[in-house]
Amino acid sequence: MKGSDSYSSSVPSIPNPFPELCSLAKSPLLISSLPPESSQKHLIKVYGEDNNCKSVWVSRRATAREVCHLLVHQAHCSDQESWALFEHHPALALERCLEDHEVVLEVQATWSLKGDTRLTFCKNYAKYEFFRNPTLFFPESMISDSADECAPPQNLLRSGTCPEIQGFLHMKEPSRKAWKKVYFFLRRSGLYSSTKGSSKEPRHLQCVADLDNLNVYSVVNSRKLYGAPTDFSFCIKPSRNPTRVQDLKVLCAENEQTRTCWTSAFRLFKHGKQLQSNYQLSKSTPRSLESSAPTDLKAESSLVAMDFSGKAGGRVIQNPTEAQTVGMEEGQAWRVRLEGLSGGRCSGAERFLVLFAAIHKSQPWFHGGVSRKEAERLIEKQGLVDGMFLIRGSQQHEQCFVLSLCFQLKAKHYLVIPFEKGGRKYYTIDDGVTLFIDLLQLVEFHQINKGILPVCLKHPCVCVTL
Repeated sequence: MKGSDSYSSSVPSIPNPFPELCSLAKSPLLISSLPPESSQKHLIKVYGEDNNCKSVWVSRRATAREVCHLLVHQAHCSDQESWALFEHHPALALERCLEDHEVVLEVQATWSLKGDTRLTFCKNYAKYEFFRNPTLFFPESMISDSADECAPPQNLLRSGTCPEIQGFLHMKEPSRKAWKKVYFFLRRSGLYSSTKGSSKEPRHLQCVADLDNLNVYSVVNSRKLYGAPTDFSFCIKPSRNPTRVQDLKVLCAENEQTRTCWTSAFRLFKHGKQLQSNYQLSKSTPRSLESSAPTDLKAESSLVAMDFSGKAGGRVIQNPTEAQTVGMEEGQAWRVRLEGLSGGRCSGAERFLVLFAAIHKSQPWFHGGVSRKEAERLIEKQGLVDGMFLIRGSQQHEQCFVLSLCFQLKAKHYLVIPFEKGGRKYYTIDDGVTLFIDLLQLVEFHQINKGILPVCLKHPCVCVTL
């Protein structure tokens, strides 16, 4: 050792030709991949709905709410409300929305290292919808009358408690493909099944699961993967162990309202008043766009109505009726010019007009030519709340579109057809009674007027790209 030290000290030093690379703090290379100065930061991957992922540095105790706020700013989302992180198990077709107070790294610690579990960032309008409309989520037929201490659903917002739930569910028997119809009771102490019909006697009740150690997941495409009798399946599994097939308890309801009632009750019994606190905190979140917009008719338009016919150089049209008339005339003029240039040689102008006519393709609520089933899946994933909508191209009718709208936990579909009048092309969903020059006008109109729809358009079903 002494000899090697003397040998190394006798070697002349060679000057470094790239001194700026000796210090990582000054190096321009890989600067985006370096961890923050704090040693408590950890790198996580979050996927968007386009399957592209983004790596972000978060603190060790970062909650799902904090990670969502970070992603909202980095992805330049137009609003900060109703974003959520989903835990997704592609191989098992399971997914659930993380609660706002859950620590993200603790959730990831329960995953299997060899699995394909991932975090997905997307909208979830129904996260706290049962606080706003409890009677829709907890029908009287499913509320047990045996628990005196449970509050009625009308008092959920005030008390943060949940009534006892009961009803029939299909349960997949362990290690078998058969499904059995069983009567279940969900109480604060756990999930119980009756061994004798719908009997509530203690000697006939069998404990199925303890709620403190469980997470509830919705099952995607449960008919194909699990042989479920309906599409309205959900799954409960231990939250502290890696996901194993033998640990899954897959249950199947008769309809969406029944499934939503059970999964909402699971969340309320497990987290209690913490969900109420999360809901109150979510209401105080500032809205970057929606809070500053007034509620009158003029605020629904994204453009300012202007009149350039005078000599003064232009004026802002304050009268809503006049502004609507000018908008109709301008839209019709653009359509006439588009039809007139369809066979001309002005390629630049024609491309611009074609882009103007198809401007709906850049709107967040337009989803191209997705299928009816995929549209229902998107609406279901982002929350079955009244007024959620998207528009897609019709796969059965050429040059037509479909408005997919959620109402009372169900997706309804309305055909948007082209309508010729006076040599001009319009769009309508009520057989020509109300005409619109484009899809943007149709959406803006039904955001403040129901028309033939059961509810106004409120929440666009959007897919953000990270």
